Amino acid sequence: MMPDWLGWGRRLQAIAQTGLTYAGSAYDTERYEEIREIAAELMAAHFNASAAEVLDLMSRDTGYATPKVDVRAAVFQADRILLVREREDGCWTLPGGWADVGDSPAKAVVREVKEESGYDVRVTKLAALFDRDLHGHPPIPWHAYKGFFLCEVTGGEPANSTETDGVGFFAVNELPPLSLTRINEEEIRHLFDHSRHPEWPASFD
Repeated sequence: MMPDWLGWGRRLQAIAQTGLTYAGSAYDTERYEEIREIAAELMAAHFNASAAEVLDLMSRDTGYATPKVDVRAAVFQADRILLVREREDGCWTLPGGWADVGDSPAKAVVREVKEESGYDVRVTKLAALFDRDLHGHPPIPWHAYKGFFLCEVTGGEPANSTETDGVGFFAVNELPPLSLTRINEEEIRHLFDHSRHPEWPASFD
């Protein structure tokens, strides 16, 4: 469950960001900047960061405030799923990351798999679109949706990247330590179920 302080901080940040986008006077701008500073102080009290660092992150987002989109690839071979090991924390996750502006969801997934694992893939199905806050992940400053796509290998070979230093296929009962900020066992097991039941509709929320 999302902690109250995180929900309050995100709501204040969203109000401030949207307000700054449509502010009609210098007075309005000043008030919304103050709200954003309060949001940064609130979040910094719970994250391992200073208020200035959190404020810098918040200031990079402009326009109407919306959730960020994280795309992840579930690539299966012989009932095993492709995972990559993150250099950042030494744990394993599905290839993926934040979607880039200008990419379709499928294009973003294909690119992420190639960059992080070395494999070429084809997207076959949207398996799930989840609200990250509802699926047991550690808190982060942003509200995010996670899109999970079933994929099949079409070419390439395993290769490390600037972000990853391990590539492998794993059975559902042989999962390595997971990077819980990015993926958890419940989600992986759900994707195994989707791969075994291609007739299932996409899951959501």
